[in-house]
Amino acid sequence: MKKLFCLFLSILFIAAACAPQVQEPDAESGATPEVAEELNADEAADFISEQITLGAGTEWAVDGMLTLPADGEKFPAVVLVHGSGAHDMDETIFENKPFRDIAEYLSSNGIAVLRYDMRTFTHGERIVTELGGSLTVWEEKVEDAIFAAELLRADARIDSDRIFMLGHSMGGMLAPQIHAEGGDFAGLILFAGSPRFLLDISKDQNIDYIEEMFEGAEKAVMLAQMQTWDDQIAALMELSDEEARETVFDPNAGLYVYYLKDMYFKPAADFIADTSIPFLVMHAENDVQVSLEKDFELYKELLAGRDNVTFKLYEGLNHLFMTGEKAGIMELLEQYAIPGKVDSQVLADIAEWIHAN
Repeated sequence: MKKLFCLFLSILFIAAACAPQVQEPDAESGATPEVAEELNADEAADFISEQITLGAGTEWAVDGMLTLPADGEKFPAVVLVHGSGAHDMDETIFENKPFRDIAEYLSSNGIAVLRYDMRTFTHGERIVTELGGSLTVWEEKVEDAIFAAELLRADARIDSDRIFMLGHSMGGMLAPQIHAEGGDFAGLILFAGSPRFLLDISKDQNIDYIEEMFEGAEKAVMLAQMQTWDDQIAALMELSDEEARETVFDPNAGLYVYYLKDMYFKPAADFIADTSIPFLVMHAENDVQVSLEKDFELYKELLAGRDNVTFKLYEGLNHLFMTGEKAGIMELLEQYAIPGKVDSQVLADIAEWIHAN
């Protein structure tokens, strides 16, 4: 496929280029939940932090952090699931750490939070070598989110009936699937998510890129090429599983067609239709990675008529739910490099919704 069609890998859902570099931590680092090390023992703190190992005993174990309110017991809890890219447990984007902001606020307000390094952050080279074209979102995101829910249910300090999931960006897209395939959450927080297929969003971003970066006849030619996008993607989705595992979609990212095909035949809309738990759907007005008209409004259609769904739209915030103007596609990384914090009203709304459910 033309390189243009792979642009989403460096932009969509918070780029891998923004994420920390792949590291191979000490295999002994991190503690099991039973012997978790308390890291924040300051009596003035509103929460404590404990290192954990997610997937302990498996070949893909990763480091994580459980934050807990300093006082009390039987806390509601939330699992944080990242957007695309090889993210650490804080979902570090340059100097910004949105998952740490969320965890520390919620745990200062009566809610336990579990966050963890992605497998692609910890085991990136092994994943490429050992899984290759067989990699799917199950290995990348789904299984570890289920492990996280199970770890929380096994912790006597957690209210096992009130474990929620917050999925940011691609994590929000996958949240209903993660719930259905074993997460069994009490509710889902879709944090700048999308119910659309990944490559449909990619198409929109490529068109925006062309509109911004090209002029005249060159732009006209490239926009004309985009008219064949849907047909090309449809042809790829018709490949057999064996062919899809052997067909590279983007060599720079090591992405195979099978990864995309697996997502294509598990549409978020189907999982949403089969899920009756509460939803909190959050969207930032100045987000240019997911669309107010095509994503937030589609969630409203898919969840229409339910009395356990809350929609929140925030002015003046970007895809990280931090202050940011509506930027062009090519300006996003520059904007995300500005140090900031997740908006305080966003954090307060998350806490209020969890306590109400």
